[in-house]
Amino acid sequence: MLPTIPTFLITITTLFALPATSLLRFSCSQLVVERLDPLVNPGVSGSPHLHQIIGGNAFNISMDPSISPSDKASCTTCTFAEDFSNYWTAVMFFKAKNGTFKRIPIKGNVGFEQSQGGMTVYYSPQTKGAKGTTAFKKGFRMIVGNPTYRTEAQAKQFRQLTYTCLQNANTRSGETLDFPKKPCPAGIMANVRFPTCWDGQNLDSPDHMSHVAYPTTGTFESGGPCPSTHPVQIPQLFYEVIWDTTKFNDKALWPADGSQPFVWSFGDPTGYGNHGDYVFGWKGDALQKAMDANCNINCPQLKTQSITTGNQCSQKQIVNEDLDGWLTELPGGMRVTIK
Repeated sequence: MLPTIPTFLITITTLFALPATSLLRFSCSQLVVERLDPLVNPGVSGSPHLHQIIGGNAFNISMDPSISPSDKASCTTCTFAEDFSNYWTAVMFFKAKNGTFKRIPIKGNVGFEQSQGGMTVYYSPQTKGAKGTTAFKKGFRMIVGNPTYRTEAQAKQFRQLTYTCLQNANTRSGETLDFPKKPCPAGIMANVRFPTCWDGQNLDSPDHMSHVAYPTTGTFESGGPCPSTHPVQIPQLFYEVIWDTTKFNDKALWPADGSQPFVWSFGDPTGYGNHGDYVFGWKGDALQKAMDANCNINCPQLKTQSITTGNQCSQKQIVNEDLDGWLTELPGGMRVTIK
């Protein structure tokens, strides 16, 4: 079962400054680490860069939007058992002085320490206004962020893609748009927050972004209104991914010039290319029920499963390649670039 509210009260109230505490917070263990991307590179066996994927085991090389993942998946890595969605991000690597790369492992968040990697996922309903929150529909998918971005100005186009240098497991302050410049005692947390306004018509768009938008002012947390072009309020979808960089905190391992040594699997050493992908796959109207009920952490309206059960759901790699040793290049031959 999911942890009770008091376990996370301090963490949650620090993370979300909403007028009411209504949100789903749950663990999704690692499903597979795979060089596939059914949104950007559908049908391609071997996408340009490596991803870490969580959620239902229907994830595949080409996901037909007319078929819900919940209709094909036999298990999910998430603790809400009716969530067969797929969530994915790039993978973080350590670049050694000799130019080789080592994949950084993911560890469980506060309260989810038993999870085998993965992410913490949040869905929060809109708490202001009379319209309520419209849950995502079958076939809905979206992307936030751009892996080609390498500057702060570019990264600011996406309001809430950040990093937290964890001083301890509960650190929730000091977010930056780029990779932390100093060793982080408890690891680096990548924060991926998606837009919260929908055009109400398109379940996807050619760039997987145009059908959604940020509030016209402020952020979701500050209650900013949706633009007229995207009037429908959708849940705030938010990933927290904790990369266990602690084995590389010795500054003697870092570049001689003192610059930070971490790089994304798409060749980004700045951190400005942070991004995330989402394919909706909740069973039936389960997510809408949770949003209507304003569930707070625990949700009696939803079925749950243990983290141990979620850990048992996995997939085999389709693109067979070594990901665990010291690599002479990033998977897929991605080059490290600063422009």
